[in-house]
Amino acid sequence: MSAAPLLQVKNLKMHFPVTEGVMVRKVVATVKAVDDVSFSLQPGETLGLVGESGCGKTTTGRCILQLEKPTAGEIIFEGEDLAKLDRKGLVAKRARMQVIFQDPYSSLNPRMKVGSIIGEPMKVHGILPDRKQRQERVAELLSVCGLNPKFMDRYPHEMSGGQRQRVGIARALALNPQFIVCDEAVSALDVSIQAQVINLLEDLRDKFNLSYLFIAHDLSVVRHLCHRVAVMYLGKLVELADSDELFEHPKHPYTKALLEAVPIPDPTIEKGRVHRIMQGEVPSPMNPPSGCVFHPRCPIAVDSCKREVPQSRELRPGHWVACPRV
Repeated sequence: MSAAPLLQVKNLKMHFPVTEGVMVRKVVATVKAVDDVSFSLQPGETLGLVGESGCGKTTTGRCILQLEKPTAGEIIFEGEDLAKLDRKGLVAKRARMQVIFQDPYSSLNPRMKVGSIIGEPMKVHGILPDRKQRQERVAELLSVCGLNPKFMDRYPHEMSGGQRQRVGIARALALNPQFIVCDEAVSALDVSIQAQVINLLEDLRDKFNLSYLFIAHDLSVVRHLCHRVAVMYLGKLVELADSDELFEHPKHPYTKALLEAVPIPDPTIEKGRVHRIMQGEVPSPMNPPSGCVFHPRCPIAVDSCKREVPQSRELRPGHWVACPRV
């Protein structure tokens, strides 16, 4: 992997105001969806972003793509801070960044044929202005994604969920991007179809030297596909390490709890396993706990955890943990 990161996220914050009132809007609270998150991504690398629902994974991806304007922090893509670019500069960068959405049923326009859906980004960005050349490119993308080129004359409702997601992947590849955000890209699919789409994403990454930010809940999928894994909890990044290192030597109590919740396929081993259930509920991001946000549910918390925000430190080469107790 290259020494120069493709993407650097530095101290990213995304706070949403909560307002009340009809005639006069008044801010009464703030939802801290993402709170001081930092990581980097190398060319050709896949970084998994995991955590329970509401922890800020999707918001992080949307901020990177500039679909949300971050409250604070830097997002440096190919050496340029996206927040400082004008509209023209951002449009040029967006051709290099794409997204594969979670739901293949709602992410495709039901009134457009597949050929138009995949060809529209090329038309918008002025790539291949000739209609015949665009059609040839669409046919090539469909073949690359494992679909018959004849599918370009179909509407989304005439296709299965797995086929629709392949269309979404083909659309993401239309502009020859360098970086793709996969936002729960396989969670809405059947298990057998998931495996096919995961293998497709892996093949495309190797073929086109793509970099993925892979947002997911399924830890087995993350371990198979990702080079590194970042664990989020309540808007904070609590652990970051190489995939095998994190799964074999988890350090943060929250990471350990996530991995212990994964069922083992062997029923004999699963029956004899001791389950340690995490206590308490996830706090509200409108009123997060002081100090370490995980301390109300942490089995090893001490009084200082309630006061001091833990700083991420490197326990092993490339293994970062935001907990002073490990």
